[in-house]
Order: sequence, then structure tokens, then C-alpha cells
Amino acid sequence: MLAFYADHFVLPLPPGHRFPMRKYSMLRDAVAAGVPGIAFREAPRADDDALALAHDAAYIADVSAGQLDPARQREIGFPWSVEMVERSRRSSGATIEACRTAFADGISVNLAGGTHHAYADKGGGFCVFNDAAIAARMLQRDGLARRVAVIDLDVHQGNGTASILRDDPTVFTLSLHGEKNYPFRKEASDLDVGLPDGCDDDTYAEALRGALDTLFSRFAPDLLIYLAGADPHEGDRLGRLRLTMAGLARRDTLVFDAARARGLPIAVAMAGGYGHRIEDTVAVHLQTVTLAARHHAAVNAGVAS
Repeated sequence: MLAFYADHFVLPLPPGHRFPMRKYSMLRDAVAAGVPGIAFREAPRADDDALALAHDAAYIADVSAGQLDPARQREIGFPWSVEMVERSRRSSGATIEACRTAFADGISVNLAGGTHHAYADKGGGFCVFNDAAIAARMLQRDGLARRVAVIDLDVHQGNGTASILRDDPTVFTLSLHGEKNYPFRKEASDLDVGLPDGCDDDTYAEALRGALDTLFSRFAPDLLIYLAGADPHEGDRLGRLRLTMAGLARRDTLVFDAARARGLPIAVAMAGGYGHRIEDTVAVHLQTVTLAARHHAAVNAGVAS
């Protein structure tokens, strides 16, 4: 299974910054050590033409030149740097390539990505460019997919994705998220499922089963883009849900089983994760990659796992 990475582009963040930049290199090391059959590829760079499939030209130019005004830079949550721009382009490129690879291999993984708070004309919540929206439209432009479903299981609503893809009948956006969590002003996805604080494994799984049933009863995608956030975990600082490792494994399995049952290619992005212990966040992401590799083996063997 191919896994795309961009963890060597490290943002120069100030001391005490709450974004867990180290999780990406830690995850790649953990995958290399613990998941057999993974081939790593450096994420390619998404150019302006690719970014413009989901973003305004003026926003792309301002980000690239470091000309965002202070308020818009604060909304992103990172100080501007060359590394911020390059990593954001690479993360988008990784999701594009994971989607392309999924058509050949059944599944592929971006070891970052899931930057779903980025709007067409602004960033937010540590998200600069919206990789899922860019990738969906790139695959459509290239004729590989006509209809794409984005399954967003980060604990925070995919507000930027919903905004960019609003009124687009060729892309279905599903967001299962903490109802009272960030962003406090939600956008309208094609299907939003808000969960209460303290939501447990069984409640989450029931909600997800219902959401997937609704998605596939209303929409017939050619490709799935899955944002597998680690932040629903009970040990997350920002999550406010109570999913265990077993509950998160059930979540991932439900999504992968739904893809396999329908013969759909699926690209996976890691999205958020802010554990009290960074090792816990990495463990959640590692579990997702491990289950993705099992899905890859099952699809390519032509048997169920």
C-alpha cells in the first residue's frame, strides 16, 4: 500500500504552540516499524492550478507571498513561513496522489491532510488549503471520478469543505462531529450528524452506521475520501468525545467495509489529533493505517478480511 508523506517540511512554530507537528514524523516512523507492506512516497507539490480548483486566486497568491493580513493569519493559527506554504501544498498533493493511487490499488493513505477548515478565500483551524476539496475536483477534472463522497470523521465539523462544495451535486459531504465543538458556527454539509459531548463507542458506531446508510441511499460515488481524525479519542485535549481505541477501530472498519462492499476506491487522510499524550494520537493514526493496509490486502486478494 502506498503512503504519501510531507513530514520533512516542518513549520517553525513558537515554543508552546499547541499544534502537534511532531506527530507526522512519529507516525511515519511507527508505520515503517509496525505495518508490513507499506511503500512510502514523498508528497508531490500541488501547483496553483490545482489549488485554484477549490480556492480563490487572490487567496492563493496572498498565502504564497506571505501577504495575508494579521487577522487572516491568526485565523489559520500558524505564523507565516515558507515552510507553511510548502507543507500545505505538499499535503494537498498527497491527497490528490492518494486518490489517484486508490483507483489502481483500492486504497492509499496521506499521512497528513484532512485540512477541512480551509475555505475558498481563507484558512482556519490550522488549515491553509483544503486538500479533500482540491483532490475531489482534480480527480473529476482528470476524468477519473464523476461523483466523490467526502466522509469526514474528524471530531470538528468540516466547515470549509462544506462551504467550498456547497450546491455541488457531484460531491457529497458527510460530517460526523461534536455538536458543541469547534467551529461554533457550522456550515451545511450534505449530511451533518452532531454528537453530544461524552459520546461513547456504541453511540458513535450507531450514528456512523446510520450516516453511511443515508449517504449511499442518496448518492452513488465513484470515490471515497475519508478523513480519519484521531481527535474523537477519549484522550484528546480538544475532542470532548469518549471513543476508545477499540471504538475508533470499529469506526475505521465500518468505513472500509462500506467501501469494500461497494467496490469503491478510498483515499485516507489523517486529519486532526491533539492528545494529552502525543503518543496516543500517533497510536490512533497508526491503527487507522494498519486497518487500511488490511483493507488493501483484502481488496487485492479478492477476499474479505
